[in-house]
Amino acid sequence: MREILADLVAEQQYLDQFLQSVPERQWSRPTPAAGWDIRAQVSHLAHGEEAAALILEGKPEDIDIPAGGYEVIDKWTSIGVEKGRGMRYQEVIEWWRFSRARVVDALSHMDRSDRVDWVAGPMSAKTFATLRLMETWAHGLDIQHAMESEPEDTPRIRHIAWLAWRMLPWAFQMAGDDYAAPVRVELMGPNYARWVYGPDDTDQVIKGIAGEWCRVAVQRLDVTVTGLKATGNVAQRALHLVRAY
Repeated sequence: MREILADLVAEQQYLDQFLQSVPERQWSRPTPAAGWDIRAQVSHLAHGEEAAALILEGKPEDIDIPAGGYEVIDKWTSIGVEKGRGMRYQEVIEWWRFSRARVVDALSHMDRSDRVDWVAGPMSAKTFATLRLMETWAHGLDIQHAMESEPEDTPRIRHIAWLAWRMLPWAFQMAGDDYAAPVRVELMGPNYARWVYGPDDTDQVIKGIAGEWCRVAVQRLDVTVTGLKATGNVAQRALHLVRAY
């Protein structure tokens, strides 16, 4: 757990430092998410971390999920955004800081294989920590885009690349498709790092730049404008179905 938690904290601190450079008057800047400004993005992160902390602390009954559970997740998401609208921008940051610290503290006392009952289903503590990193990175992209700042990929995105590959069976299931054969993903990360996920003996292969793969997985980039290449029918379908959440 030490490695993923260290990178999770680093990603959160990176975004936090970026936000410190954003004047209060700019928090109303629109982001690529329809109807969401920077304040809404940070409020969403804070709300999600607060819910994650409650799950890890054994208090799921305190999460403000409306009747219907995961089926109304968009409605639940809007609750956090609305809460943030009534707060000063520095209060939103403190809300996020306090909530994320609770999550990291709870995860630091867990083994990587311990189970976490998240709203999307049970998963390992390692996967759960990776989800929190993915959320931070994806919404950080939106915030930086709003500020017309070009984000620089770091080796931390390897966790998101792994998560996207790991969730391919689920992505196919959500689309009602059959994940008929395992897919191998071969990526070039920052500083020409080579990251490979999946079995060596499959003929279903995706190759490309890690940053593009990750952005497609978090629905920030359309696969048709990337250099990602797929060999095999399942791999080709995976490029269009991949999702990290």
